[in-house]
Amino acid sequence: MRSAPDRPIVCYVTDGHEFPPSDHQRFLVERITAAIDAGADWIQIREKDLSAKLLLKLAREAVAIRRSARIIVNGRLDAALAAQADGVHLGAQMIPADAVVQWRKTIPGPLEFLVGVSCHNVEAAKKAEASGADYVFFGPVFDTPAKRIFGEPQGTDRLREVCRVMSIPVLAIGGVNEANAKECLCAGAEGIAAIRLFQEGRKPAALAQIVAHIHSLE
Repeated sequence: MRSAPDRPIVCYVTDGHEFPPSDHQRFLVERITAAIDAGADWIQIREKDLSAKLLLKLAREAVAIRRSARIIVNGRLDAALAAQADGVHLGAQMIPADAVVQWRKTIPGPLEFLVGVSCHNVEAAKKAEASGADYVFFGPVFDTPAKRIFGEPQGTDRLREVCRVMSIPVLAIGGVNEANAKECLCAGAEGIAAIRLFQEGRKPAALAQIVAHIHSLE
């Protein structure tokens, strides 16, 4: 049986494709700042098209303003380490999670560096857990433009199947918002990850209210 966190984890996953190329970096920093101000627990910097230099710059800016939030870099362990971020998130075509976990064991002293994996089925989730990953993202749970390349939405029934067999946190991703977050948590997820929820230009007070609402769900 998994030990649940004190409250649901709320993660903002960045997507700079929605912003003008000329102001890409500025808009991302503004959205990250707004998410942190609103009470987001994790920020995953998912900017696969950025050069190594610009990704590192963005990660460092996020780390500088993170306060109690955890900054996680998608796909680039080197950038995560150079920026002194709080973890790395890995996809199916990236460096194997077990390799990162084995490296982490060689570092002396306490190291709170998260290793997460994106999964789209039970088998992948169980493999990630066996490799030593700290958490997994599962989805897409609901329909969302950013996840349509992965096929039809998985739905909460499949989310429940994954959560039932996992002993590490499962975060639901894909079309998750304030209206359906409770469905994900009731299915066993220990948190949610979202792009549009944080990038739709809500006013600070409204965004903070949404995050507080999700944190209050059981």
